[in-house]
Amino acid sequence: MTEEPIKEILGTPKSPKPGTMEKNPKSEVVVTTVPLVSEIQLTAATGGAELSCYRCIIPFAVVILITGTVVTAVAYSFNSHGSIISILGLVLLSLGLFLLASSALCWKVRQRSKKARRRESQTTLVANQRSLFA
Repeated sequence: MTEEPIKEILGTPKSPKPGTMEKNPKSEVVVTTVPLVSEIQLTAATGGAELSCYRCIIPFAVVILITGTVVTAVAYSFNSHGSIISILGLVLLSLGLFLLASSALCWKVRQRSKKARRRESQTTLVANQRSLFA
């Protein structure tokens, strides 16, 4: 029995394959197909969690920032300026700060887009209300 590798690409639906075969008491064979899941359905099922990357980055950024602080403190307590451990500590420290800054920037952009969507929907509601009473 040879099995070929299956390449899955998001966004490209595959042909439905039969999932299970069941027999009815009337000796009829019923084929149940497994439904396909698209990206839109996945977004609906997860509640749009894939758009909350900035929330996911924050814990990693804090851990890297603390690690960078500790490694840098240990390196400079031994007066090892310019050594590999001090460079590693400074890289971790700057990476943690960069991740926190990028997370804050993503959050700010997301808030602006939410405000714009609210403003648009509110404008639409007011326009619809005016057309109803006019």
